[in-house]
Parts: sequence; structure tokens; C-alpha cells
Amino acid sequence: MAHYAFLNMQNIVTEVIVGKDETEGPTNWEIHYGNIREQVCKRTSYNTIAGEHKDGGTPFRKNYAGIGYTYDYARDAFIAPKPYASWTLDSNKCVWEPPVEYPSDGKVYTWNEDTTSWDEIT
Repeated sequence: MAHYAFLNMQNIVTEVIVGKDETEGPTNWEIHYGNIREQVCKRTSYNTIAGEHKDGGTPFRKNYAGIGYTYDYARDAFIAPKPYASWTLDSNKCVWEPPVEYPSDGKVYTWNEDTTSWDEIT
């Protein structure tokens, strides 16, 4: 079982489906599903997060695709929508990072874009 993401003209993911594993038959399933939908189709792996395979395997396209994610052809990566204007993209992991590291004191925080800092949730 494999997962496939469909892209619109702006390379934004519009849908993710479960499909045939790439080892099933001589068919290129990305092309096959893309032709059916008349959209670009790219395989994605739910085991890949921030450029790492969660089970120690080979990471694939940096992140599992989600609706609204962008497919970056140059990086061959799925990138989530930018959550805040102040955050920057880690180009190796293809994840957005805040300008201030999340506190490591065990408390729960939420990002405050106005102050570009973490606010404790009480």
C-alpha cells in the first residue's frame, strides 16, 4: 500500500489517496493516477517526517503530504503551509521553525506572533 498526493497548477496538494504499491506490476503509479485525475500525482510516505524515516528506513520527499502542502520540485519535498510570518524554512528538513526555540522546561506553550515568543498556557 502506498499513498499518493495530487497537485493543482500551483503545486499545492489537493488530495491524498491510498493506492497501489510502487512494486505492484510494471506500472508507474504516479503517472497512472495522474492521468486518471488529469493532475500531477506524487507518491508520499507517512513514515517520513522532517526528512527522517520514523522507523529508521530511507526518508522519502521530506514529509508526508497533506492537503494544502506545497510540493517543491527542486527539493523533491512536501512542505506544510507557513504557520507564521516570522518562521523560516529549514531547507534540509523542509519544516518551518520559529525564530525562538520552544522552551524545554516541560510546560505547554503557544506561539505569539505579535511578540515573536512563546506564551505559557496556564
